[in-house]
Amino acid sequence: MLAMAEVNYIRHETNTKGRSYSSVARQMNMDRRTIKKYSEMEDFNQEVKSVQTRKANVMDPVKPIVDQWLLEDMGKKKKFRRTAKRIYTLLVSEHGFQGSDRTIRAYVAKRKAALLDESNDTALPLEAKAGTAQVDFGEAPFKHRGKEVILPFLVLSFPYSNSFLFQVFPSQNRECFLQGLTNMFAFLEGVPHTIRFDNLSPAVKKVLPNGERQVTEEFARFVAHYGFQYEFCNPGSGNEKGHVEAMVKYIRNNYLLPEIHYEDLSVLNEKTLNWSLGDRKRCHYEKDTLIAELYLEDKERFLQLPGKAYECVRFEQVKADKYGIVRIDQKQYSTSPRFAGQAVLAKISFDTISLLNEENEVIVRHPRLYGETKKSMDWQPYLTLMAKRPTALKYSSFYDQLPEEWKAFFGECTVEEKRNALQLLSVILKEQDFDISLQALRIASEHGHPTTESIKHVYYQLVNGRGIRETLSLPPSVPSTRNSSRGLSHYDRLMIMPGGEQR
Repeated sequence: MLAMAEVNYIRHETNTKGRSYSSVARQMNMDRRTIKKYSEMEDFNQEVKSVQTRKANVMDPVKPIVDQWLLEDMGKKKKFRRTAKRIYTLLVSEHGFQGSDRTIRAYVAKRKAALLDESNDTALPLEAKAGTAQVDFGEAPFKHRGKEVILPFLVLSFPYSNSFLFQVFPSQNRECFLQGLTNMFAFLEGVPHTIRFDNLSPAVKKVLPNGERQVTEEFARFVAHYGFQYEFCNPGSGNEKGHVEAMVKYIRNNYLLPEIHYEDLSVLNEKTLNWSLGDRKRCHYEKDTLIAELYLEDKERFLQLPGKAYECVRFEQVKADKYGIVRIDQKQYSTSPRFAGQAVLAKISFDTISLLNEENEVIVRHPRLYGETKKSMDWQPYLTLMAKRPTALKYSSFYDQLPEEWKAFFGECTVEEKRNALQLLSVILKEQDFDISLQALRIASEHGHPTTESIKHVYYQLVNGRGIRETLSLPPSVPSTRNSSRGLSHYDRLMIMPGGEQR
């Protein structure tokens, strides 16, 4: 695949400027088919093609119709737009057009160029044109499980309508930044055609002397996937994105203070989207029109969403230490004893760390760590090894994670029973969490200290949905039987012959 700078250049030259594939191919010394491939790549969409020709008077009656069709198509992928030939066919069949197809081609080419110039002129969010947006992070206090934390929230604001969306994340890293935009694009069911950013590190790798930006590889791929135009503020010029900065303060003061209590960020972020919808019911501060009505004009200028969402992940090759532990962003994550000293591939999203083997199969999946927590340990892959040295159990952090009932059970076990129980837990925890194993232990312990087999039996009854069978009690109508004697004395009596002689 070509470098992203070359891909974006091809897309800009062919989709935005309207240059032919052949001319771009000659300039870049590439095959025309290569240019066409990257211009029409499924994951990369846009933009308008422009050619200059003359207009004809016969077009006057149908100009508004053609203009509307062209405006509708500007938000779609290039391969999904009406061609000049298709426009001519529709005008003839549906509107009785009397002109030639050459006349249509000339007008369409000219209007595309004019609409594209208009689109480029309206790409400055400072001018508050429909379909443009601004992005920035803010911070606010939250309460998570009784503890106050300061978290960033990503804001996407629309200066034309004064509407907004926002999402709360544990960090301002690249994965959170891209995931937030992806979430909001999906909710909007479209993409703003131009977005203005501050020089955020997740997007900008380096500010060059001539005002250009060297963007990160991930951001370049993200832009190519969704097809929007991006702009960056000049360093130290926050006024160039004044609308989103004002919206950050508005959101914090009206929705996030005093601190919001939350347990799950995904649940909280569903609420933030609904709050944003509710805010559109008020009037614009200048236009004396409902924000919801103005937002519809924003939406009309949105670009079409691509066929699939962008996967906001990065991959990193890491090497496990002698314990099978890897380090990612100064945090530690376990793999498995059999990967000690080996390289594994880390698939990193904003909330998950997945560690993959050479076949790209998941070894283990961890929640991504933020804040003070330094280590995530999934003990299930280590339990088979621990079963070989069960006396070390009490000195491992796994023992500290055990529910109290399991600690009490292991306290009453022999060494062999501990070994068997650890092997059983290695099987259970591979598919289930501690809850079902704890339930199995409680049921199996109803009649005293259980064996590993009895815990295993109850566990499989629970997971297979057959429930627990109660102990049978005999009805009183069953006749009683005489007790039989047992032991060697009974055998001795059988060996004595009549008359007292032994056999």
